Amino acid sequence: MADRTSSSIAIDADKKVIMSVIADYPAYPAWADGIKSAVITGTYDDGRPETVKMTLSSGPISDTYSVRCHWNGDDELRWDLAEPGSVVTGMHGSYVLVDRASGGTEVTYELAVDVKIPMIGMFKRKAEKIIIDAALKGLKRHVESR
Repeated sequence: MADRTSSSIAIDADKKVIMSVIADYPAYPAWADGIKSAVITGTYDDGRPETVKMTLSSGPISDTYSVRCHWNGDDELRWDLAEPGSVVTGMHGSYVLVDRASGGTEVTYELAVDVKIPMIGMFKRKAEKIIIDAALKGLKRHVESR
């Protein structure tokens, strides 16, 4: 899983507001295209999600799997696959939030997914890019409409 796909977007909000939306996994189906459900199955002492069971339906991939979250305050969320699904066999991802000098926050989403379905590298990266771009646009819309 060496190849990762990433993209960034500027959001007119501070990191705390954006990270609170990112941490609200049960609300993902309202703004993250392809996420049909997200259920928090474990939390850290501070209340943030540790493990989340997610159901994805995006393009050729429909599956349910669990991720383990690793938080770095309001600066970063990293996750990896805690429990594979029937299609998704590996996953690493992150949201990295950086204050912009001009105001707002730059959000970078990075993702690498392994699936049981044989996929040529460029098609896999294209699918990851579609997922990332849709998630970032949905996040921006959701945060800025609050």
